Amino acid sequence: MTSRPPTNDNRLRNIARSSGVVRIGGGRWKRTPLLVVDSPGLRPTPDRVRETVFNWLTHLFGGSLEGCSAIDLFAGTGALGFEAASRGVDPVILVERDPAALDALRIVTDKLNAHQVHIRSGDALHFAQQYAEKDARFDIIFLDPPFDQGWLAKVLPVMGGLCNSSSVIYAESEARLDTAEVTSYGLHLLRAEKAGDVFYHLLRRNNKEC
Repeated sequence: MTSRPPTNDNRLRNIARSSGVVRIGGGRWKRTPLLVVDSPGLRPTPDRVRETVFNWLTHLFGGSLEGCSAIDLFAGTGALGFEAASRGVDPVILVERDPAALDALRIVTDKLNAHQVHIRSGDALHFAQQYAEKDARFDIIFLDPPFDQGWLAKVLPVMGGLCNSSSVIYAESEARLDTAEVTSYGLHLLRAEKAGDVFYHLLRRNNKEC
């Protein structure tokens, strides 16, 4: 007897921790679970933080994210990117380099039939520089890197090359971003909050132009 290939749901369960689950909080895919693969440094944005951040973003973009574009340079579970797509952002580019996380992202994209979500395999800084060189612009840029590896100091200096006139950058870190350092990158801080051990921020270009 020929065995059936594993379904998407079963493949997700096979590569994920049984206790590691986050859910999309709003939009067309509200409550859809995203399982968390067992990968070093992977740390999904907490549900209540995502709710706050998307409230901020929706307000900044006039009450709706429809028509916005986004890139998540450290996609992980895809919680931020899939949340954005669920709320009408199109396109959404997810960048990830961990093989297990990439597999999970592809499975969820297929399961949701999320044609607006495009997955890229590789290094965040490489893709940031590549898109900047191509003059690609995004309305929303998500930066949620592994902590204690200096990633924000590497990628924030090139964020201006990904901005349009109203772009917003979301960044998570293990400490509050230093205002002087942020300014040195040509950015300014719009909002900053703390939830547990997570500091989260919204930033923009100083002159709002790129």
